[in-house]
Amino acid sequence: MNWNLDEKPILVFWETTRACDLACRHCRASAIPQALEGELDHQEGLALLDQIAAFGSPSPILVMTGGDVLKREDLWSLLGHARSRGIPVALSPAVTPLLTDPVVDRLAASGLSAISLSLDGPDEETHDGLRGVPGTFQRTLECAQRAVKAGLKVQINSTVMAENLGRFPAICQRVLQAGVGVWEVFFLIATGRGTELSAPGPEECEAVCWMLYEASSHDLTVRTVEAPFFRRVVHQIQAGTAAPPGPLALELLTDLRRRLGPGMSPPRSHTARTRDGKGIVFVDYQGRVSPSGFLPVVAGNVRESPLSEVYRESPLFRSLRSAEAFGGRCGRCGYRDLCGGSRSRAYAASGDCLGEDPACPYQPVGLEPLLA
Repeated sequence: MNWNLDEKPILVFWETTRACDLACRHCRASAIPQALEGELDHQEGLALLDQIAAFGSPSPILVMTGGDVLKREDLWSLLGHARSRGIPVALSPAVTPLLTDPVVDRLAASGLSAISLSLDGPDEETHDGLRGVPGTFQRTLECAQRAVKAGLKVQINSTVMAENLGRFPAICQRVLQAGVGVWEVFFLIATGRGTELSAPGPEECEAVCWMLYEASSHDLTVRTVEAPFFRRVVHQIQAGTAAPPGPLALELLTDLRRRLGPGMSPPRSHTARTRDGKGIVFVDYQGRVSPSGFLPVVAGNVRESPLSEVYRESPLFRSLRSAEAFGGRCGRCGYRDLCGGSRSRAYAASGDCLGEDPACPYQPVGLEPLLA
């Protein structure tokens, strides 16, 4: 598909609410049990869906997230309206008592494109310790299996942080055992409650990328969030130009191979050239528009301007889409269009969303020509 990312995003994330009954230690939204004042109401939610449809066909994918999207009493009406406007919708609910088996079945019958569930550890101790509610680990596996059985496309989301990165081969094994075919791996950004945890360093990020690439050869589609340097690692491995994997990468790869054996399929690593503000746009619970939920710089509000106008015309979004705008190592790097670095991490580290991504260890030599 020829998709002009200057004109239309691939993904629109809508933070439908900040209400959630979990207390995750790495929550971007610092969610609380009750909805906050100023949340887009039902009519405003319908209007936002119309704005997404106005991008034209094919429509961007809408990812409804939170907080916990199941806290929206008008969820079913919103899903019906999105379906009537031809908008594919993926849902990212929290695993709480609201996500019952009948709700999973109803979601499957609603025409939902996909559902994503979070799994940040291979066992109760790790996962429930991060989520703040005992029993969440077991219920997550049960919900994933129920959703697969109901015919839903299921995606597991996992967040890499210093506290759990050594467990990622075991998490991968759990994902495959649940019958899930898509694994989206978030690399921690120090925002929200995530500032209380330790983000992985450059060498740790590189090691996880090596493991994720091999994991994708087990009939598993692997995507990353806030780790566009994964695309550089994939390109270097496939081109034969990658430096040998370091000690941590070898440790993770050895553990993965011990658990899963050799890869059985061509690697399925997702390498679309998107990044915050380029193919991705985020609308928060109050209608404020940002390049990402992890990049709290506001470019407009859907209550005041159409989403398409903010995405296409905002100076912030235009600068983020231009690889020539980046500073530091990202500005000199030949992978600055293929990758471009995490704009959210650059902002969290320096206050400059056009600065370099400190989690990438790659050192460009001079001003490298752009990779075609």
